[in-house]
Amino acid sequence: MNNVVPIALAVMLSATAGTIQAQKPKPGTTKPTAQKFKPPRLSSMLGVHTDSATVVYEEGIQLINLPLRITDDKKNPYSVSSYQLMYKQAGVTEEERGDKTVVVPATRSLVQLFRETPITGIWKKTISEQLKPGDELYFFDIIVKDSQGRFMFAPDLKIRIGK
Repeated sequence: MNNVVPIALAVMLSATAGTIQAQKPKPGTTKPTAQKFKPPRLSSMLGVHTDSATVVYEEGIQLINLPLRITDDKKNPYSVSSYQLMYKQAGVTEEERGDKTVVVPATRSLVQLFRETPITGIWKKTISEQLKPGDELYFFDIIVKDSQGRFMFAPDLKIRIGK
């Protein structure tokens, strides 16, 4: 009776191993996998500026009216699905330190999600009226679509307003 348990265990293990081996695909019969997509290297541009650029005030005002453009290495255009724009305003605040009032640099950031380019409405009006040296326009989370309907991220773009 003591030999019955090990024999039964051996039979079960060999039956399980045979089942596992039977489920393995035979060489040369695997299904073809989908071709991997390698996203192209994209560039984000506003006017002629890419990456981080510093422009004078007058050019900054002109850039607000231009569309955000995304292209690849071969200059193929991509349609912009959405992006976020942060308008970072430079300014100052006053702090009281003892019996003195001290002027301290400060910033204020306004952020909005856009689905069209160039910007329109209140954003365009606000930036046009308030833009000054020291401010920044930062385009980020830029999502574009290629001609086959695939979505991908484009690089961020920062424009600084100089003097």
